[in-house]
Amino acid sequence: MPSFLKFCSQIVNDSDRLMAIMILSLHGLLIWGDASHLQHALFLCHYGCFLLWQPLLRQSYKLTWKAIVIIVAGAVLVMNFVTWWSIAFWMAGLFALIGGRIFSSESDRSRLPYILSAIYLLATLLLWVVPKLLKATADLAAAEFIILYLLPILPVAILFLTAKNKPDPQTPNIDFFYTLLIFLLTLIVILGSFAIGIIWQVHYIKLLIVAVLGLAATLVLLSWLWNPSSSFSGLELLMSRYLLSLGLPFEQWIKKIAAHADYESSADRFLRAAMNELAQLNWVSGLSWNIASAKHQIGDSTRFISTFNFEELHLTVYSRWQFSPAMYLHVQLLTQIVGEFYDAKRREETISQNTYTQTLYETGSRLTHDIKNILQSLGTLCAAAEQPKNQEDDSRLVELIRKQLPRLNQRLAHTLTKLERPSTEKKQEAKTATWWKNFKKTNAHQQILFDAPSQLPKTNIDAEVLDSVVDNLLQNALEKAKLESNTLIRVTLLESQNFSLEVSDTGSAIPADIAERLFKSHVSSKNGLGVGLYHAAQQASQAGYLLSLVENRDGAVRFRIEAIESNT
Repeated sequence: MPSFLKFCSQIVNDSDRLMAIMILSLHGLLIWGDASHLQHALFLCHYGCFLLWQPLLRQSYKLTWKAIVIIVAGAVLVMNFVTWWSIAFWMAGLFALIGGRIFSSESDRSRLPYILSAIYLLATLLLWVVPKLLKATADLAAAEFIILYLLPILPVAILFLTAKNKPDPQTPNIDFFYTLLIFLLTLIVILGSFAIGIIWQVHYIKLLIVAVLGLAATLVLLSWLWNPSSSFSGLELLMSRYLLSLGLPFEQWIKKIAAHADYESSADRFLRAAMNELAQLNWVSGLSWNIASAKHQIGDSTRFISTFNFEELHLTVYSRWQFSPAMYLHVQLLTQIVGEFYDAKRREETISQNTYTQTLYETGSRLTHDIKNILQSLGTLCAAAEQPKNQEDDSRLVELIRKQLPRLNQRLAHTLTKLERPSTEKKQEAKTATWWKNFKKTNAHQQILFDAPSQLPKTNIDAEVLDSVVDNLLQNALEKAKLESNTLIRVTLLESQNFSLEVSDTGSAIPADIAERLFKSHVSSKNGLGVGLYHAAQQASQAGYLLSLVENRDGAVRFRIEAIESNT
């Protein structure tokens, strides 16, 4: 007894086995259903098996009173009016449900039970039910053996096919389009065979051949017209245009939305313009949309409401009539297009704002870097003035201050000018020889070695940029010399057609991870190296120079700034 209950439980939990039991009960109804005392019992048995197998509602679905009333009323109604016509339509529906699932199954093993069931239903429909409708059973007397003894093997085989190695059960899925198509084709075969048989009064075998071959020829013709060649799309293109052009040409809609996306500068203005375009359609009465906690509405409200959501956009469409499923999908596509364009406009605004903020940041950082260099130079002068000196040193100090202060004042004035009017920056040109002479005098009090060729390059340079960049290199080297004794600093003007200058020291090498990112991003370190050099490299690049680290090892750290284009 427990094994029998276990077997029954396995059957109930296996949709393929339930389908086989349902088909076997249908077979009993077809063969022995003519007897009135068995017809109702066989029908109820088949109807119950169908309810357990049906793919529309899952077994765990809790029935409502309305659903129970509909199921019971349908059973009573059909049970009292069981005819061969009702059986034909019922079998056409079963064939469509099972045939539609053949296309939605992934593996060949999962398709096989549906294929066997579809073969049984189609063969029984053509060889048993339709002849009963035409009263042509005498024409198919030879088919009686096949119906009674051979076709039942197919559902029985399903019981054994699904007994072992069955994959995990999944939620039943039904392809509505294929199911409806198969149902309509089956009805065409049934009604076409009946019409030809009544009108022509021909032998059923000939009638069946004509109906099946005629339907096959029609399907072949339609399949060819669907996509005749690579140069002509045929019915496929017409169907696509129809699905995409319910209420308006789809291409025209895309062009209008794209035009608004180009002309409107803000995302909110684009969204309002797109909604105005949507509200002008003849089947739209009004629109209501929520975006960023703000609610907007245009047009009039109706009782036909359809809602659509795309990320932060929540749209309500008030239509003049109830949308059909195809129209609903069409409007959903239009809404998604508007949402995509709106999202792109928002990203564009964000990028523009980030660019503006980045520009302000770069300008402020560059000016801060200039002011820092000026303050460092003032700090050096203050430190020299605080040291006790004799009369001769005091005179040298006064001479140094007299030379440095006007230069620092000029640099500070240029920095303030750039701060007030960034767009009015001008290149401060000077000869290389003049700049080199002033540069050595300015830094003569530092422990720095200066080297230069006998013939200096006769090119013009941007004195302000070079002062800022080279001062930054010297300040970093001097900070290193304070921490590492016996560090020599050298500034070398190279013999080159264009300007090229190196600042080197004999201190320790820059760590490899810092050196790799030195001119690419802000790099924090204990001696301040990195942040200033990043801005110095940016400033040099904008002026037409290249700042690089050409050597980095203990005892030899060399930076080079060189012109990447001729400054004449």
